[in-house]
Amino acid sequence: MSIKKNVVANYASQIYITLAGIAMLPLYLRYMGAETYGLLGFFTMLQAWFNLLDLGLTPTISREAARLKAGVLSTLEFKQLFRGLSVIFMVLAIVGGGSIFLLSPYIANHWLKAEVLSHGQVALAIQIMGACVALRWMGGLYRGVISGVEQQVWLGVFNVIITTFRFVLVFPVMWYFGYTAQTFFFYQLGVATLEILGLWYKSCQIISDYKYDSQPVGWSIKPVKAVLQFSMTIAFTSSVWVFATQTDKLLLSKLLPLNEYGFFTLAVLVASVVMVISGPISSAIMPRMANLHSQGKTDQVIDVYRKSTQLVSLLAGVVTLTLMCAGGQLLYAWTGGAQLQENTALILKLYALGNGFLAIGAFPYYMQYARGNLHYHLKGNVIMIATILPATYFAASHYGAVGAGCVWLLTNLLFVMFWVAYVHRKLIPGIHLDWLLGDVLKVLAPGVVVALLISALDVQPAGVINNLLFVIGAGLAIFMTMILVAYYQLKLSLFDELKRHR
Repeated sequence: MSIKKNVVANYASQIYITLAGIAMLPLYLRYMGAETYGLLGFFTMLQAWFNLLDLGLTPTISREAARLKAGVLSTLEFKQLFRGLSVIFMVLAIVGGGSIFLLSPYIANHWLKAEVLSHGQVALAIQIMGACVALRWMGGLYRGVISGVEQQVWLGVFNVIITTFRFVLVFPVMWYFGYTAQTFFFYQLGVATLEILGLWYKSCQIISDYKYDSQPVGWSIKPVKAVLQFSMTIAFTSSVWVFATQTDKLLLSKLLPLNEYGFFTLAVLVASVVMVISGPISSAIMPRMANLHSQGKTDQVIDVYRKSTQLVSLLAGVVTLTLMCAGGQLLYAWTGGAQLQENTALILKLYALGNGFLAIGAFPYYMQYARGNLHYHLKGNVIMIATILPATYFAASHYGAVGAGCVWLLTNLLFVMFWVAYVHRKLIPGIHLDWLLGDVLKVLAPGVVVALLISALDVQPAGVINNLLFVIGAGLAIFMTMILVAYYQLKLSLFDELKRHR
């Protein structure tokens, strides 16, 4: 399947997933209250921390599936690896989910600051969360197989179906059983069960399509040992990623009242749209770059790398700049004029800008992933975690969510300015200035000018509709300016260049 179709499929599903979650959020606030939405934010954070148990195994199985598809890895070897990883995933899911279950009374009584919900209600919700995150995390193994063989179209359709169950159909259920945290999380447990069954069935179907001789698969740790170095490197970088992106949320869940934590979660959710925009491209190019590299097609790897950078700079740049100049108006229109915390818009802008730099700074990782050597990524993450953990702790403790947002923005800005240049010099000497000036800044500059002009106007529309129209107008102005300049200067017509790498 072409990289164009994979990117389109990823975007279609991610746009639906994002819009479904965003569209339903005002209803969560209205019918369930800010405290219950704070629990949803805590649930999301738990899922992220649960990834510490992944040990780099999900990206590893995805890469090995790409090698299977390319004919570099035998079917027997892959089946042995898949069986071994399945057992590891199941054991870790039981350990992780059980730990959350046992810690639920402490979290409810001593960590979260609920004022409306009782400690018993919060504890029960956390116990259900433990089962949910364990099931959803196990699905990562099967998602890795599906994405590794580049079946993003099927995965996109499946994600749309599950998202509809998760975000939309939950409301008829809550209308009947009650708008409570317990109803919501019991329902999510059922959806998580349905999700993992579907992913398991599809991954088994994919593996069965690759024929091999009658030699039994057996049970052996050797296939896992063969990829242990690569997976452990990813495990460390994944752990750093969790610490870097979730430490602020963990600290603030302790420092803020649960209702204020709900508003913070709201701002961070909107800002995460930037990563949602860039995510489908990375999901599509990483298996393709690994495939091309395994075939020795270095020039094509670099070509995909640079064109993908331009796409992310354009698409993620539009969203980042729109949130920067119209974030407050978006929150007002989105929540129907609901009374939010005064600094919610500022938190949104700080995290959106930080995510924008993060989307660009992630590209050297994709190149290292394709080569199967994450040495420099490992070193970079050691530096990042040594910087961001103490800075986030200090800023969040003294300045709350705004302080955490400032740390997030500055850390990602400095990472792009210095570390990306260093990695490029080591991996692809001579490419950095062309990449930074030609593939990033040349694409972003027109949008930055428009966004600054809109911000300087300081427009404060009255009413939900006028605020919504302002956001749409700002986004269209930035998008049209950037895409026209990109087309005429870079001859970048979104997928036309990438589709050559079918």
